Amino acid sequence: MTYTYEQLSKMTVSRLREIGHALNHPDLEGIANLHKEKLLPLLCGVLGIDAREHHEIVGIDKAAIKQKIRALKKERSSALEAKDRVKLAEVRENIHKLKRLLRKSLI
Repeated sequence: MTYTYEQLSKMTVSRLREIGHALNHPDLEGIANLHKEKLLPLLCGVLGIDAREHHEIVGIDKAAIKQKIRALKKERSSALEAKDRVKLAEVRENIHKLKRLLRKSLI
């Protein structure tokens, strides 16, 4: 069976040890004495799984939001040159909202 890092990290130490013993790999000798924080990277290495957690952004288009931010930054610079404080405040607020949206989506 193929596992993901998230599945392995949620398993108990005894279950991880069972998986390790079933693999019969030479790198997994002596796993009966290992704690989860040392056992998990070993199993990931043997199984060929990336041993770190990845955030997946669901529901938004990250590239499109970043493109909007870049366009707003150009508007901001033109508002600065024109000394249009109302437009400047509006653009800065929009940039701020988009950046917060990106940060919240990573949680």
